[in-house]
Amino acid sequence: MKILIFADRLEFGGTQVNAIELTEALRDLHGHEVAIFAAPGPMVRVAEEKGIRVIPAPWTDTHPSPAVMRSLREAVRNEKPDLIHVWDWTQCMDAYYSVHLPMRIKMVVTVMTMDLPRLLPKALPTTLGTPELLDQARAAGRKRLELVLPPVDVHQNAPDAADGAAFRRQYGIQDGEVTLVTVSRLVKWMKAESLRNTIEAVRTLARDRPVRFVIVGDGTARAELEQVADAANADLGKRAIIMAGAMLDPRPAYAGADIVVGMGGSGLRGMAFGKPVIIVGEKGFSAPFNPETASAFYHKGIYGVGNGERGYERLLGHIRDLSARPESFAELGAFSRQFVVRHFSVEKVSGLLSDFCLKSAAEPPRFEVAVADGIRTAAVGVGRKFVPAAVRQRLKAMRGAA
Repeated sequence: MKILIFADRLEFGGTQVNAIELTEALRDLHGHEVAIFAAPGPMVRVAEEKGIRVIPAPWTDTHPSPAVMRSLREAVRNEKPDLIHVWDWTQCMDAYYSVHLPMRIKMVVTVMTMDLPRLLPKALPTTLGTPELLDQARAAGRKRLELVLPPVDVHQNAPDAADGAAFRRQYGIQDGEVTLVTVSRLVKWMKAESLRNTIEAVRTLARDRPVRFVIVGDGTARAELEQVADAANADLGKRAIIMAGAMLDPRPAYAGADIVVGMGGSGLRGMAFGKPVIIVGEKGFSAPFNPETASAFYHKGIYGVGNGERGYERLLGHIRDLSARPESFAELGAFSRQFVVRHFSVEKVSGLLSDFCLKSAAEPPRFEVAVADGIRTAAVGVGRKFVPAAVRQRLKAMRGAA
């Protein structure tokens, strides 16, 4: 089957890694013909190194985007895919109204956010990234669903897959210095809070312990975070916090870590490298990943939302307790890797996605249902000012035609 994958910007980020790895697996493990339609960014190089063809899309901050919709229609006319696999609800709005309805192209959407967007068409085949969201979607009456967890290439992300010692030497990290690593987009939404808290926790602990913290990533919050890191280092009189910048291949950073602090795919890749992991989230959430917390993290996702209180103190306690027990690192890391291999391997995840795509492509057309669903979605979007007048007029014309 020929599948056109519609992703967002191919910039640094966990969703982009997920999209590229699943695209590669759909081709290599399941025999599909694939291409990615996405706005160019540094991750294009990663896709091309894997032999994946990238069709450039316009950059935009607005969805639906007339420019993206025109470009997608042209890509569909040229590629003639059997199905479009769309990543996230924003691209779903572009694809639904530009090619799914008017061109009758079969479509599957993957949602990796931590909530279920009400804007998503209810009858559209949809994959969700946590069992909890899947249960919520079923309870809301959605039926064409599949669980597709964030995939991890457990062969490329493994304890012996990168040179962690060279990474530590590069940044002057000595034996015996407990090193925390975060690989993350440096943005205010979802990420900056936990990064600031980790910097401040290390600032406290490094006064009397050999603790280092390496931040791998880039983004709009980098300058702000660098100021926080510089202030902490100046206060300590040493470089305890290292801003390493973005890395196309961050595997040496995972390999060089003693403890990984992160969420989502970054946390999972740390586990795949056999590292103990502290999961962070929003509103002060943090918790260690271990046999007592694994079931909850599997069900709810590798993330959490706190109550907004004592976030720094909670994270400080987790880092202090774990860093004081280096003898536990190997056992915790082995448990973490087993968890990822069992549930999140790209082989298992891509198999579920491939079967779901084949099933969705084989279903008979339900154009009347799709039009009604599009009208409902547009009505929701109009209230939120997400759907422009041109799309509303198109939906009105379609409703009249139906």
